[in-house]
Amino acid sequence: MKNIFMKLMTVLTLLMVALCGVNQGKTEAASKPANQDLIIINKYYNKLAYFHNGYIEIVDPVATGKTWVKTPVGFFKVVNKIKNRPYYTGHIPAGNPRNPLGKRWLGINANGTYGDTYGIHGNNNESSIGKYVSQGCGRMHNADIEKLYDKVQVGTPVAITYSYKSFVDLTSVYGYKFKGYKMKNN
Repeated sequence: MKNIFMKLMTVLTLLMVALCGVNQGKTEAASKPANQDLIIINKYYNKLAYFHNGYIEIVDPVATGKTWVKTPVGFFKVVNKIKNRPYYTGHIPAGNPRNPLGKRWLGINANGTYGDTYGIHGNNNESSIGKYVSQGCGRMHNADIEKLYDKVQVGTPVAITYSYKSFVDLTSVYGYKFKGYKMKNN
């Protein structure tokens, strides 16, 4: 039953994108940076892909929300980049090994927020990556988010979806021109 629900949600999401364009929901329209980057987080596979100038450069595992609604589906953008962000909710300072945000934060404007609620970030529990365990953010291995952080600019579009489609197939859904692969051994 859960599988049918998830497939139905994927179809509805893709239908909304097709009918309404990629700028939907409560988020601002994502402007394309000059370098034509795109991040896609696919909750179906719990993986993140980073595209730069038409080429896929990174595919890494992520952890996403412990329930369907925790990690919002839609088209957003990176609105801030923070090194060593404190974990305000738990009153844990930046740099503390207990900080669940790791050393890098890419804040996204999901659900009308300002990059302070949802983000792509590191973690303090490496075994959680690839699972449905977060409060809504995309968690990455610390080494992976540090590489991504160095590449991503504020303004980079972030598409979050739940789809059985490949990242390459999803680029056409989001109107992104895919040229090829430039992945290095991470």
